[in-house]
Amino acid sequence: MIDIHCHILPGVDDGASHYTDSLLMAKQAVSEGIHTIIATPHHKNGHYDNTKVDIIERVKELNEYLQSEHVDLEILPGQENRIYGEIIEDYQAGEILTLGNVSHYVFIELPTNHVPRYTDQLCYDIQMKGLIPVIVHPERNTELIEHPNKLYHLVKNGAASQVTTGSLTGYFGKKIQKFSFELIENNLTHFLASDAHNTTTRGFKMAEAFDLVETKYGLDYVDMFLQNAELILDGQDIDRDIPKPVKKKKFLGLF
Repeated sequence: MIDIHCHILPGVDDGASHYTDSLLMAKQAVSEGIHTIIATPHHKNGHYDNTKVDIIERVKELNEYLQSEHVDLEILPGQENRIYGEIIEDYQAGEILTLGNVSHYVFIELPTNHVPRYTDQLCYDIQMKGLIPVIVHPERNTELIEHPNKLYHLVKNGAASQVTTGSLTGYFGKKIQKFSFELIENNLTHFLASDAHNTTTRGFKMAEAFDLVETKYGLDYVDMFLQNAELILDGQDIDRDIPKPVKKKKFLGLF
């Protein structure tokens, strides 16, 4: 498996603090069948700034360390960009990474509790530069949970999205788990990834999530999610089905 969203780089954000933490995460990843991880440290989220050149250097150092520890895992560079108005300018200035530094897919993180008014326009502008915005963990955004059509319009207009394995397996609660299922069922998400930060409270849960997808939806969905991660690293376009709006259930009552 390929995990396209992980905070395994040591000492750069709220993920691994030291190389020993990165090593523990790497061993846990391998035990779940993960052979490649795209390291995606936070960028421009108000707490952390991690630019392209720094991430590439730190990924190189981590790969050398894991090789010295005989851990059969490859780390590739990526970045979890909090949405901000100057992201295109910063991409052109060489500060923004695409996933794996080989694709035209770029992570976009929304604030936890709302969707900025300029999100649609920025996603459009990003695509006009030949990139595809990938909205990370939309299932954990409170405004999208209440107004899922906002995600539908983003995906319909060309954006992709990535659901966190912990959301799917219930780690973040029943409401977020239910919304995660709805996103899969309505073709509104295209990747499953761990967003792992450590081995205890925020582990990988990749094997558990894919087992759940197979049980609930069948092998075709498993294959799609696995293949899309591979297509990214091959520099190709991902597979996607026509998105559908999430239908809010209506309760019967007296009128």
